[in-house]
Amino acid sequence: MVAQSGATVTVAGLTLAGILVALGLGAELLSFNQSKESAGSAAVIPFAGAALVAPYAPTILLILAAEIVVQAIHKRPAIKAVFNLAQHTLGLSLGIAALHWAGGGSFLELQGVSFYQCLKQQLLPTVLLIGVVQFVNNMCVSGAIALSTGKSFLQTWASNLRVGMPHVMVNVVVTFYVVWLSVNLGLVGTAGMAIPILLVRQLYRTTVELTTVTEELLELMVAAIEARDAYTSGHSRRVAKASEIIAKAIGLSNVEVERVSVAALLHDVGKIDEKFGPILAKEGRLTPDEWEIMKRHPIRGSELVGLLSSLRDVVAPVRHHHENWDGTGYPDGLRGENIPLASRIIMFADTLDAITTDRPYRKALGIEEARAEFIRFRAKQFDPSICDRVVSGEVWSELYVCFVSESRKAHRAAS
Repeated sequence: MVAQSGATVTVAGLTLAGILVALGLGAELLSFNQSKESAGSAAVIPFAGAALVAPYAPTILLILAAEIVVQAIHKRPAIKAVFNLAQHTLGLSLGIAALHWAGGGSFLELQGVSFYQCLKQQLLPTVLLIGVVQFVNNMCVSGAIALSTGKSFLQTWASNLRVGMPHVMVNVVVTFYVVWLSVNLGLVGTAGMAIPILLVRQLYRTTVELTTVTEELLELMVAAIEARDAYTSGHSRRVAKASEIIAKAIGLSNVEVERVSVAALLHDVGKIDEKFGPILAKEGRLTPDEWEIMKRHPIRGSELVGLLSSLRDVVAPVRHHHENWDGTGYPDGLRGENIPLASRIIMFADTLDAITTDRPYRKALGIEEARAEFIRFRAKQFDPSICDRVVSGEVWSELYVCFVSESRKAHRAAS
């Protein structure tokens, strides 16, 4: 093959880039709600493809022009439109810079070259370009969500990263392949990109919808439980929050923290069973017979949670969240490290909410009284190593300020 001149490559590259940007514009107009705060689309594939065939400043301008059209058609607020344009400009600029740093150039320079040879020369630059673009997007969007909702930036970023990482690899594979086809098959190959783009979009949408349905189902289940008992309103959410703090304090990974939080949110789901209704509605202490019935709610909870395949890993934590370190708990009398770690964490959070909440038969404990209770039942009810971490100054302060104060505000509002 006779090498093309730089000018020819630039003109041909920008022409193909324009077609790809047009496809990206179509993908943006077909975007869907990814969450309450953000939207999702498959436009990253044709936009990244445009940058791969023409990694120059004019390509960035073409993509920004398409984005301006999208912002106008969707009637986005000015501040949101400016934010979107700014983060796209930053991501693309840094992505193209990373591509050139890795020795990459226009895909058109490899026209007619075998797929394997193209892979050897352009795979790393492609990974860097797409990775940088999506990393910048993730950081910017996470920051905006954290500022607008008051959520933790690190937690928001970690959550978005966990969801988005598999998509990065999908984007790399699909983008590389379709750009290679576009370069070697011309307009036919480029037009054929619409099919994989639509398939990727549907994959994203299905993933997001399944995640959203699961989250909404969990919230619905928790709301149904807490509607039975005014004194436990917000209880599951507070226990989930406290469990997150403890799980992080003992060094669990972000994925493990998230699963502990889910288990904590659902730890009392068994109480939705009708047989627990009259007991939950009762004010005052339970009779021995009533107590025996209530001790079965972890079993019922684990049965309900086990009906959803996506929650199979939290069945054991839900079943055993009332097991004591010394084996005197229920329902199975597990002892020590035979108790799932998530259950041991939830035991702390559940107890903290119980002893710092006013009940008809007793007043809430103060901060030092509550801490003394944990120390008193160390190695009896509670895992001693986790207990030592929980009652330490730094962790205890975070728990009390971020969790107990919210508990009291919620109960004052309800009264």
